[in-house]
Parts: sequence; structure tokens; C-alpha cells
Amino acid sequence: MDSSLRQRLRDELSPRAAQESWRELATEHGTPLLVLNPQRVAEQYELMTRHLRGFQLHYAMKALPHPAVLTTLAALGCGFDVATSAEVDLVRSLGIRPERCIHTHPIKKPADIDHAYRAGIRTFVVDNPCEAQKFSGRPADIKVLVRLAFPNPLAKSDLSTKFGVRLEEAKLVVKHVIAAGVTFAGFSFHVGSQGSSLEPYRRAIRATVELTHSIERSLAVRARVLDIGGGFPVPYREEMPTIADLGAIVDDELGAERDDFTLLAEPGRFLSASAMTLLTSVVGSTARDGKVWHYLDDGLYGAYSNILTEDVHPPLLALDEVCGVAPRDHRPVTLAGPTCDSVDVVARDYPMPALQPGDVVVSPMMGAYTTVTSSRFNGIAETPIVVCRS
Repeated sequence: MDSSLRQRLRDELSPRAAQESWRELATEHGTPLLVLNPQRVAEQYELMTRHLRGFQLHYAMKALPHPAVLTTLAALGCGFDVATSAEVDLVRSLGIRPERCIHTHPIKKPADIDHAYRAGIRTFVVDNPCEAQKFSGRPADIKVLVRLAFPNPLAKSDLSTKFGVRLEEAKLVVKHVIAAGVTFAGFSFHVGSQGSSLEPYRRAIRATVELTHSIERSLAVRARVLDIGGGFPVPYREEMPTIADLGAIVDDELGAERDDFTLLAEPGRFLSASAMTLLTSVVGSTARDGKVWHYLDDGLYGAYSNILTEDVHPPLLALDEVCGVAPRDHRPVTLAGPTCDSVDVVARDYPMPALQPGDVVVSPMMGAYTTVTSSRFNGIAETPIVVCRS
């Protein structure tokens, strides 16, 4: 992380540290500790609705299914992207009507479809003939989207390696959906998560619109739902394209046809990442082969699991430097996690000020794919979350 980005983060985080009482919370609750501020989710939702004009947003709740996040988004009018029966039940348990959900997992047991339908969900996703046939004989008010594959090897998570039908095979899947007796509503895609370029969205939108027209001509079916998926990038240690940039691409590609489509999106990381900050403490320090190592009380099997599972690397700063009381000279150190596994290293040759056991290290941007992918390896407890209402 370069010095200019570090300074910008210090400037941004300093008022938050005071507003959200990070030092006091670390003293009261101990570390590691995740501080969740739902107001930041609301701010990201407002930003997205402003730039993705006319889109129906469905939060991909797998990113962070905390009740404070879900109820905040529900109050703002957001829908939800669910992929399992457990997620359907969680939405219902919070008093959120499942009619606001779309079920986007392309591969489902018939029991999963039954469960979601009984709850009130009517929109589902498939990506192959076998899955389309699972809807045969089901109620005609079901709407099905066919998920397309747009490989993107530059994304951190290229979901098209696992899901989605190739463009040249999509018509066959559409025919199977129609033959099943349910409504073919349109197409969805996911160009991968945390990509450094938005051009894959441009190419996917253009190709999907062309395919929609081709289906209308050849099958006489007018299906105008366009779901651009999720994966919208956020800045961790580097600058990324903005949601305004994506909005401009959508406007440019759809043009005068925009109002002819029902537009959906499935943001997860974009809404939740900045809402949660990790506070972790230095447990011990040593020199190994002439290099300084600090051992933290959270690591890759805990809240930093996003490093291990997604290859994303959150920033790290000393709480003292955020609060303006640490020296500004930084030296490269290794920051390791608390487990007995040698893989459990959070960062190597990473610039930090001088640290002592008990000092608190801060990682912002920890609200997406952190606690949800953590484990209890070595018997270490789940990192607790405290909700800040500032």
C-alpha cells in the first residue's frame, strides 16, 4: 500500500474511529472485534440507486447476512438475492416478505424450489436443460431467468467457470424453460467479482441484448428482464472503477431501449464491504531471519478469510496512527494470524509503524465474505460483531 493511499485512509478513518468509538469498543469487548455500522450500508445503497437508474436491487445476502444489514436494506426498499433454503428462512424470520426475493442459484434440489415457492418467491434462475426440466408441471406464475456465462479470468472470482450457459447454447435452455410450462422472463449473468475493469459488463450487456432480440425473432417470445448480477468492485488497497462508471456503461449500451427492460442487479460486496471494520491486537512480536513478525489475534481462518478464499487484501493500519498518535515512519513487517498453521499469514513485507503487544491494528472494508467464510480451526471462536448505531 503506497503512502498516498495510506494517508487518504488515515484521513477517512480518523473521524470514523472517534464516531464509532473504536478504542473504547476494543477496551470494552476485547479483540478481535468487528464493528458494523449499518449507516454505511444505507449510504452505499443510496449511491448505487443514484447511478444505476431504474434498477431493482437485490442484496446478495451471502456476503454478510447480519440482521442489522438485512433490516436496514429492507427499510430502504431493497430486494434480496437468496440461494438456499436457509437464506429464505432467515429473510422470513426478520419479517421481510419473500416476495421481495429472487432465487438465483442455478442448481437446486426440487425441495429447494418447493420451499422457496411456498414462501412466496416466484423468480428463479437456471443455466442448463436439466435444471429447466425441474420446473415442469409447476405453477405457471413462476418466472425463470436463464443465466449466461461470460468468462472473465481477470476477476478475483470468475463465476462463469462454474455457472452459466454459453451464448450459442442459450436458445436450447430457453426452449426447455418454455416446454416446462413456466414463464421465460429473460437473462441474467455475472461477469465475476472484484474485477479491475468494467469492460466485461459492457460486452455482457451488449451480447445479452442481442441475444434477447434473437430469441424474440426465432421463438416469438418477448422476455425483457435483464439481470446484470453482482461483483461490483470496491477499493481495498487499490483504486477501482466506480459505480458511476458502470452506470454510464449501462446508459451507453441500452440507449433508447433502456425503458423496454426490467433491470435487476445483485450487489453484495458493494453494499456491505465498507460497513464493517476489524479491530485486532498484537499478541506477540519477534524477529525471524532478520525480519520483524507481529502475531495478531485474528487471521486467515477468522475474519481475514477473504484473503484465503478470494485473494483480496484489506488495508491494515495501526489504530494509533489513525488517531494521530503513532510515528509516521513505517517499516516492512509480517503480520501473522493466531493459528498453528504456517499458511495463516495476513500480510508480508507490509509497512507498519512500530508495534508492541497489545497495540490494536485496524482493517476497514471487512464487511464482505469475512465472517461468512471463516472457520473454527484450532478451536478459535468466531470473531464477534458489535453493531454501532452512530
